[in-house]
Amino acid sequence: MKKILLFLFITIIVIAVISYALTLTHNIPIGEKVGIIRVEGVILDSRNVIDELKTYAKDSSIKAVVIRIDSPGGAVAPAQEIYKEIVKLKKEKKVVASMGSVAASGGYYIACPADKIVANPGTLTGSIGVIMEIPNIEGLMKKIGVETKVIKSGKHKDIASMFKSMSEEERKILQSVLDDVHDQFIRAVSEGRDIKYENIKELADGRIFTGKKAKELGLVDTLGNLDDAVNLAGKLSGIKGEPSVVSKKEKLSIWNLISGNLPSELIKKGVPTIGLKYMLTP
Repeated sequence: MKKILLFLFITIIVIAVISYALTLTHNIPIGEKVGIIRVEGVILDSRNVIDELKTYAKDSSIKAVVIRIDSPGGAVAPAQEIYKEIVKLKKEKKVVASMGSVAASGGYYIACPADKIVANPGTLTGSIGVIMEIPNIEGLMKKIGVETKVIKSGKHKDIASMFKSMSEEERKILQSVLDDVHDQFIRAVSEGRDIKYENIKELADGRIFTGKKAKELGLVDTLGNLDDAVNLAGKLSGIKGEPSVVSKKEKLSIWNLISGNLPSELIKKGVPTIGLKYMLTP
């Protein structure tokens, strides 16, 4: 009886292991692969993208990475952090940027360091510039009879306060900050695309381009869709035949709400605040 039970137990374990192995091989391609990282929507944080970049960098089966971008840009620092991480990854693996409907401003910024950039003919890209939006409700506060008292440690501590009008001196200070960050953008594109600084500066007035026009200007390398970008990545990395593809699947759940992942993003979007943005705005 004991032998029969032991046999049944071992059989169940073996079946479970085989089933698990079959599940893995069904969901995860075997052999040399191309990893896809999706950057979608406004870029507010770099953490998830950088984590994926580092994961693919360590995975020896991933021979190349495609950054799929469908974003109008976003905050400056996260875009710069993603840019730098892509530069690091390029030292080990080929990186191709694939542009969707929009890859403008910060979306274009993070595409620049890729080995190749693939855009659709109708992709909206470019928008090489910086914007700072500061709401002003001084007039409204006066109408409703509310007055704000400010106690500050320095003359310009409340330089971006929404409760007062901006002075000419304050405007000049903020403009100098924007000019500095704008120059960083131009240099990043110049270095990433290996195009002279002066040539990029002529295009860096915030204007947008179609993917077709961007190719003519040297801002992208070729026209095509995501599949074309994946095939190009496979070719650049020496993968024979059609590459297998892996990507992280994002799931929305109640746990996201409980753990605070979504609220943090909603707070960033919903609360007025001063911030520098590499972003295409309507």
